[in-house]
Amino acid sequence: MSLDRRDFLRIGAVGVGSVLAPHLAHAEQQYRPEKQRSMIGYAAPPIPLVRVGYVGVGGMGTAHVENLLKIPNCEVRAVCDIVPSRVERAQKMCVDAGKPKPEGYTDGPTDYKRLCRRDDLDLVYIATPWEWHVPMCLEAMIRGKHAAVEVPAALTVKEGWSLVDASERTQRHCIMMENCNYDRVEMMILRMVKEGVLGELLYAECGYLHDLREVKHDMEGEGVWRRAHSMNRNGDLYPTHGLGPVAQCFDINRGNRIESLVSFGTKSRGLHRYAVKQFGADSAQAKEKFVLSDIVTTMLRTTRGETIVVKHDTSSPRPYSRDILVQGTSGLVRKYPETKVHVEGVSQAHRWDPGEEWMKKYQHPIWTQLEEQSKGAGHGGMDFIEDFRLIRALHEGLVPDMDVYDGAMMSAVTELSARSIKQGNAPQRFPDFTRGGWKKERVLPVMA
Repeated sequence: MSLDRRDFLRIGAVGVGSVLAPHLAHAEQQYRPEKQRSMIGYAAPPIPLVRVGYVGVGGMGTAHVENLLKIPNCEVRAVCDIVPSRVERAQKMCVDAGKPKPEGYTDGPTDYKRLCRRDDLDLVYIATPWEWHVPMCLEAMIRGKHAAVEVPAALTVKEGWSLVDASERTQRHCIMMENCNYDRVEMMILRMVKEGVLGELLYAECGYLHDLREVKHDMEGEGVWRRAHSMNRNGDLYPTHGLGPVAQCFDINRGNRIESLVSFGTKSRGLHRYAVKQFGADSAQAKEKFVLSDIVTTMLRTTRGETIVVKHDTSSPRPYSRDILVQGTSGLVRKYPETKVHVEGVSQAHRWDPGEEWMKKYQHPIWTQLEEQSKGAGHGGMDFIEDFRLIRALHEGLVPDMDVYDGAMMSAVTELSARSIKQGNAPQRFPDFTRGGWKKERVLPVMA
């Protein structure tokens, strides 16, 4: 990863290296270097046919390729992966769908650079292990392509700044693809918030609570790379699935911002206990050391005086949850374990209403529009809606639903939470990636 960044800093085609250097050294700098322009509200010129190069076609990447093949005004021109059979699978999917066969790139972990040098691509879409996200996004942007990347967009605050600077310098979008922003219930909650049903917002809970013990020990899948993060980093490794939808409700980067956070971590037990149980006390797996707390709890404070609690729990035997709760002066909504709503003056006192009753009135129009097309797509259809909205924005020259500042902001929780835990739960100032641009109130594109 560091070699890729050094390569990037040596590239002088668009002069980005000299701009990025100060921010790699000073993660919380606020000034905007000369020749950079804000990406807030930026709409790139429309693209008649959005030509995509896809990097990383494992499980998630393959699902996205399948979605892209169903979306008008889009064509997959190139596919890259270190496993040749995965590229062949993606190529076959395209041909079977009646599309041209995309060119394959399988010559090692840096072959994505050759893909990015193509002159017939508009978008590089990335679904690789986390440590490759930033180098690949930077390479795409300096080669004149828009970048879309799976979550998290970055691993550190400095990396977040590098994405912001490159996007501003090149005027290319860098969009973190947070699919949970498009979940049916989360979009219903967003509509209720924006229409004032819950009153003035006060508080939210969210998180990523997913038993990944088997996944992290699967050396034929994500365990190859994902377990290492649990061995070396202690913080909220995956904050965006919960925080993404909640940040939209709270107008983060659009009239509001996160000012500070403080994090707490429990002892680390779950991954070791799983290894002992599955592989034996004398196994190599049981001798591995993990530093990630089983449960990380982070409290965020916003400029408007709201509190957001974000939880991370991937080492415990538990049902899946994103723990969504949004509360205002007039009521609240909770999603897990089932959707429930209470609104003062409408609901019976001290009683929850079933979420289905409120969905009939507040289902988001995007779901009404795309529900049929999204059937069969990943995660209940929200993955298709996510991809559809991205391609539509690029094709029609619209402001995308998220921008580079959103991805950097949410990803920064990881390093800041780790800092807080390491420093004895000390509060951490949150960087303003927008450099003051958050003060301008903006309507979310999904609510326009």
